[in-house]
Amino acid sequence: MTTVAENKSGLAILFILFGVLAISVNDMLIKQLSGQYPLHELVFLRSVLGLAFSVFLVQMEGGWRILKTRQPVLHAIRGLLIVAANMSYFAALAALPLADATALFFAAPLLITVLSIPILGEKVGILRMTAVLVGFCGVILMQRPWAGADTLEASRLVLLLPVFAALMYALNQLMTRKLGVSSKASALSVYIHMSFIVVSLGFYLVAGDGRFAAGTENASVEFLLRAWIWPVGIDWWFILGMGANAAIIGYCLSQAYRIADAATVAPFEYVGLPLAVFWGWLIFAQLPVWEVWAGIALILGSGLFVFLREQQKARVVARGPIKRR
Repeated sequence: MTTVAENKSGLAILFILFGVLAISVNDMLIKQLSGQYPLHELVFLRSVLGLAFSVFLVQMEGGWRILKTRQPVLHAIRGLLIVAANMSYFAALAALPLADATALFFAAPLLITVLSIPILGEKVGILRMTAVLVGFCGVILMQRPWAGADTLEASRLVLLLPVFAALMYALNQLMTRKLGVSSKASALSVYIHMSFIVVSLGFYLVAGDGRFAAGTENASVEFLLRAWIWPVGIDWWFILGMGANAAIIGYCLSQAYRIADAATVAPFEYVGLPLAVFWGWLIFAQLPVWEVWAGIALILGSGLFVFLREQQKARVVARGPIKRR
């Protein structure tokens, strides 16, 4: 017979797998639309639709009362960190192959391990720290520091955008772990979508006419600051799909980490790497170069090793000290 904890872990794994699948589809749609629309417009439309879906889930999980919180500042900071992570990562998608950007973003679990030392006061053993260093070697390898600018898909600054996104995501995870969040998954999703809406409207007020994008040759900058245009034709279906995915992502990830420990759930996020390679090949006819394949292997291997070590440590702590008779 399975225990309640085992059932919750299995359910959490299902939630994270659905969430990661939705993330991969969302990234593919963002990249597909990045040549026509500005990023802040796509984020706004995606979040409005995602908010509508999330409000429906709020009603299912208890009604409007679950949106009340005693930690509004925490939710605001958490929202801004997620917005910074997503906006910088999406901007990179306009110029980088999908697999490259996704693999660089997966430096986040490694950054969480490193930053947990000064922020949470956690102890990281030599084996985990060695694995983290191996993972960072994969990040450096994917940056190809020996290559000339004319042989890279994008500028050095654009190559750093997914790494910056990973840093923002890692800080968000650590802040949530340190301060704690006692909200329903649908409420967490609502807070995130509201943060995206506020920030994207701010971009519209400042740069919605496209004046800051004039004359730029950088695909990421143009994507970020291009003028708003009214979506046409099939693009509306893509945007609707982004909205549905936004709600699924916000709910599934929040729910997964609410009902099971991170050491159980987090390794399954790496399913996003092969999914990114698949969509990049199927939709954009792009396959990673050998440096990216090698970097993916290093990041994936080190990340999984770190999580397995954390899970082993958690089990030892849960069992407690052995009593000698």
